[in-house]
Amino acid sequence: MSDSVNSAYVLVLYYSRHGATAQMAMEIARGVEQVTGIEARVRTVPSVSPNTEQSEPEIPADGALYCSLEDLQHCSGLILGSPTRFGNMAAPLKHFIDSTSTLWLNGHLINKPAAAFTSTGSLHGGQEATLLTMLIPLLHHGMVLAGLPYSEDQLMTTATGGTPYGASHVAGSSNDNPISTEEKQLCQALGKRVASLAQTLIAS
Repeated sequence: MSDSVNSAYVLVLYYSRHGATAQMAMEIARGVEQVTGIEARVRTVPSVSPNTEQSEPEIPADGALYCSLEDLQHCSGLILGSPTRFGNMAAPLKHFIDSTSTLWLNGHLINKPAAAFTSTGSLHGGQEATLLTMLIPLLHHGMVLAGLPYSEDQLMTTATGGTPYGASHVAGSSNDNPISTEEKQLCQALGKRVASLAQTLIAS
């Protein structure tokens, strides 16, 4: 998962509260890097605070680095991930997306492929609503949206997460459910699909 300046990359951008979304991001990155010529760049966003003082260090103590607007501007594709918050993305990720108006004004993301992934505590915890609402700002950016087609057999066999709108995971009420085999396979399939589309669009 290189950060080479000149290489084509898919940005896997997420916020994770208890770690499940971060684990999904790594599986998605593995799928991205199954495509020759495309790298995965994994980034996160800091938490937000109700006060106006800086509450997070500029570099996180562990895990992925914080995303910059440059990371987003120069990506060849984007896969956006968040836990569910009442059927929507978490505030820290929304806060970052809300800061991207300069990229929107200059059309930097137009015609780049994009997808979404999420994790919930319960089986019917708003996964599909969250995925759909996460895709709305990407439509405003002119991105080309990609889901998971039913050629991925795991969509029919999963008893945990997995939707045609994007990859998902059921973390459980204590957030301790491991990512299932089907969930891992669908995460990797989503990463591979966006990377393949990015490669096709770069070549066109």
